[in-house]
Amino acid sequence: MPGHVHVVDDDAAFRTAIERRLKKAGYEVATYPSAQHLLDRLPSEIEPGCILLDVRIPGLSGPELQGRLSELGSTLPIVFLTGYPDVSATVRAIKAGAEDVLTKPVSSDELLHAIEQAIAHHEATRGLKNKLDVVRAHIAALTPREREVFELVIRGQTNKQVANALGATERTIKAHRHRVMEKMQVRSLAELVSLAERVGVLRDMSDKRQTG
Repeated sequence: MPGHVHVVDDDAAFRTAIERRLKKAGYEVATYPSAQHLLDRLPSEIEPGCILLDVRIPGLSGPELQGRLSELGSTLPIVFLTGYPDVSATVRAIKAGAEDVLTKPVSSDELLHAIEQAIAHHEATRGLKNKLDVVRAHIAALTPREREVFELVIRGQTNKQVANALGATERTIKAHRHRVMEKMQVRSLAELVSLAERVGVLRDMSDKRQTG
């Protein structure tokens, strides 16, 4: 499976060797001598990819770059490379979302397997993100009144209860509810609730009630 691999390592000879190895395997490769270089040229996520990142690099370290990318909302999986195996550091990296931690020197088979897994993971993540973006766009297309009906319905209220809450007739609420279902492209209440949970609408509503 093709994809983009972004190699961050301060060792020029290592970058050259890795780039040659990965291009031979069919990957597009970009190399960066430091974490800051990657941040200055933030990789696009239009196509599947991953970051091959040295743990110990001058300036911003590998784990620090991992944290910065997470703050920026990057979903590119990170495969760490280290010449100094450290169990606690490995555990921390994995807990923070790293795809894998490999020890130098790494065999071609091990490296290519880790990259293949990371890129497959990124492709799945991108697919899910695209679906959730579509759901959010559908919610944004609701009118203010439809949004009110949507929020009450997904909390389990009946048409009659929604009508009472909004000071409308039950017939009007039925019409609004029908339009909500059409705009959200769902056929059942269960689907509607499921979508609301996936994009965090129910959680956001719960947070507002607690702080309100």
